[in-house]
Amino acid sequence: MLLKKGNKVKILCGKDKNKEGEIIEIDRKNFRAKIKGLNMIKKHVKTTKEKKGGIFEKENFINLSNLALFKEAKKDTKKKEVKK
Repeated sequence: MLLKKGNKVKILCGKDKNKEGEIIEIDRKNFRAKIKGLNMIKKHVKTTKEKKGGIFEKENFINLSNLALFKEAKKDTKKKEVKK
C-alpha cells in the first residue's frame, strides 16, 4: 500500500473505527502512522524552566494494517444537457 504524508485514510478497527483523517507522520521502520485528530492520548509533562507542565492531548501511532486509503467521490461539475 502506498501511503504517504497528506493522504486521507479511513480507520478499519479500534476505538476510532470508521473515522477518516489525514496522515501527519509515518514511521516506516515500525510500520505505523499518526492521523490528525485521531487516536488521541493524554501525555503528562513535567514543568521545566522553558515549558509549563500539565496534561496534554496528542495523537498516537496506528499500525498501517489498520488503515485504508480513502478516496472521495469526485463531484461531476458538468451539467447534463436536456434534449428537447
